Parts: sequence; structure tokens; C-alpha cells
Amino acid sequence: MFGMIFIFVFAVICSLIFSLILRYTSVQESSIQYITTALSFVGLFGGGFLSGGKRKEKGWLIGGTTGLIYSLIVFLAQYLGYDRLFDAEQLIYHTCYTLIAMMGGILGVNLASGNSRTA
Repeated sequence: MFGMIFIFVFAVICSLIFSLILRYTSVQESSIQYITTALSFVGLFGGGFLSGGKRKEKGWLIGGTTGLIYSLIVFLAQYLGYDRLFDAEQLIYHTCYTLIAMMGGILGVNLASGNSRTA
């Protein structure tokens, strides 16, 4: 739950910042496309990291679930609000979002548990 809250708060803050930049400068939306994508990955990684850190076990599962729930919420908003399904590009993005959240969950569990292996 903390991971999902982080993801959506992060998204709202980034959206507000970018909307102000687009409104009050001459920057075009196409010129910040890669920055917004990178920040989306950061948000999903952070959400997976928090989820995995709170759970302290099965980081890949809890991170993946966090990514899937995020994708489901976005899908439902798009389908119910705009009557559009995901296209191929969006499916690739949301698959990557889920994988990034899984990696964040794995790292969150490993850093939260504090167990380090010595060889």
C-alpha cells in the first residue's frame, strides 16, 4: 500500500511540475518525453522498493504486484474514462514498469533485511 501511495504522489508532483513548465515556458511536450518516461521508471522503482522494504520477504512478488496494480489502475482509468484499450507501445511500457517495480522490490527486501552474505 505504501508503494502505491508513493507512486501516485510522485506522479502527481511530477505532473504538476511538468504542467507548470509547459504552461509558462516555450518547452514543447515532445522535448520532455524521455524525461517523463525516466521519471515514471523512477516512481515505479521507488514504489516497488518501499513495498519490498515494508514486507521484508519475496521482493520480486510484492514489487511485481505493485507494478501490476499500478498498470491495472491506469488501464481502468484509460478504458473507463477514454474508452481506449492499451496499444502495443503501452503494453511494452507497462511490462517494463512491472519489471522495474520487481527490481525495486528485490532491492528493498535486500536492503531492509540487513543480511549481508560474506564469502
